[in-house]
Amino acid sequence: MQPEEGSASYWEIYGIMFRNSLIREMSFKLNFLLWMLVEVLWFMGQIVFIEVVFSYVGNIGDWTKWEVVLLIGTHQLIGQLFQAFFYMNLANLPELVRTGRMDFMLLLPVDTQFIVSLKQFGMDNVVNALVGAGFVSFALWKLAIVPTAWQLLLYALAVCCGILIHYCIMLIFSAASFWMVRSQGLIHGYYSLFNIGRYPDTVFRGLFKLVFSWLIPVIIVANIPSRFLIHAAENPLPSLLQLAMATVLMVGGTRLLWRSALLHYSSASS
Repeated sequence: MQPEEGSASYWEIYGIMFRNSLIREMSFKLNFLLWMLVEVLWFMGQIVFIEVVFSYVGNIGDWTKWEVVLLIGTHQLIGQLFQAFFYMNLANLPELVRTGRMDFMLLLPVDTQFIVSLKQFGMDNVVNALVGAGFVSFALWKLAIVPTAWQLLLYALAVCCGILIHYCIMLIFSAASFWMVRSQGLIHGYYSLFNIGRYPDTVFRGLFKLVFSWLIPVIIVANIPSRFLIHAAENPLPSLLQLAMATVLMVGGTRLLWRSALLHYSSASS
């Protein structure tokens, strides 16, 4: 459903929700700072893990130590931006369905998927995304790589595709609540899939790599943008096409799933 003529546009609606989210975040400053600290400590733990691994091996496939740091930083950047815009909203979807508060969302004169997906915004996640971007920059410096404007553009496009892929995967888990009484277990399972993406693609083999590169493409989410920065001499077109196709298929598939879920929804008042 589109906003009625003369009413606020989607950008204006999102601007209002964004401002309300910032006001809410700043009302609980200590909670804001603690979540930032937890995320930074988790990320530092990943760096320590890399140090331990590379104290025993020189490379992981064709990935060097600082290339893996760049991969982890990209994974952090994508994950935190996804969480900033979408995660909290999708995680709350099962509760909206269970309690019947979804009824109020359906009454609003905007697309229901839009309002459910973007109602809240997490500012602390944006700060943590900047930490990931900082580690990407530091890794590039250690690798003596100065990316071109073309590489940075490809990287930015790939990061946006990665955010959308994570959104689609999380939406699939959350939308299961339209058919199940409780789906919190599925939502927690998202993290298990998400963490697969922080490993170099060369460690995966066979059917596992096929499934998680094409059917549930979490492996390519961080690996492809990282390779755009690391391997300037490689032809980026095959990887870009794979990522774009995966994104389009995931977005289209989840849109159909959402419409089916709404048709299956039974109002709490019915």
